[in-house]
Amino acid sequence: MNRFEGSGNREAKIRYLDADFQILTPGSHVVCAMTGRPILIDELKYWSVARQEAYADAAASLEAEKRAGALPNQSR
Repeated sequence: MNRFEGSGNREAKIRYLDADFQILTPGSHVVCAMTGRPILIDELKYWSVARQEAYADAAASLEAEKRAGALPNQSR
């Protein structure tokens, strides 16, 4: 699915899976859980299966992992 298939300018609802995702409700984008920035579906590369969140970039993903205490050798 791409952004020109009638999804409009609304937020998609997505189920994040290992190495893939499933679009539950079509839309043009999702919102980064850390920055609040919109991420076009075609550009979505970073997400958490455990937390079911999308991230705009690797830095946002790393920050989410830190906040969740999900990194090795990290005290909560």
